[in-house]
Amino acid sequence: MCTMIVQQVTVEGSGKGPAGWFPVDRANVSFDHPFNAQMEHALNIDFVNEAQGPTARVAVELSAAAARALVETIQKVLARAEAAGVID
Repeated sequence: MCTMIVQQVTVEGSGKGPAGWFPVDRANVSFDHPFNAQMEHALNIDFVNEAQGPTARVAVELSAAAARALVETIQKVLARAEAAGVID
């Protein structure tokens, strides 16, 4: 049994959907049953621009291990970019 856990965060970036690139301004992060991934539970991330409607959405469903590896990799890349002086 899993209670759905959901958190939203404001983001700044772009995503590519069926109609091409669009600005994303929010990420909805949840831990729940995935829609497509073949696993019992997944970390689900939806990058969205609600003002542009349902087609302005990029979704991913990750295993807990994959999500942790992604977080670690993001932290490493940002640390290297910071060390190189390329982060604003």
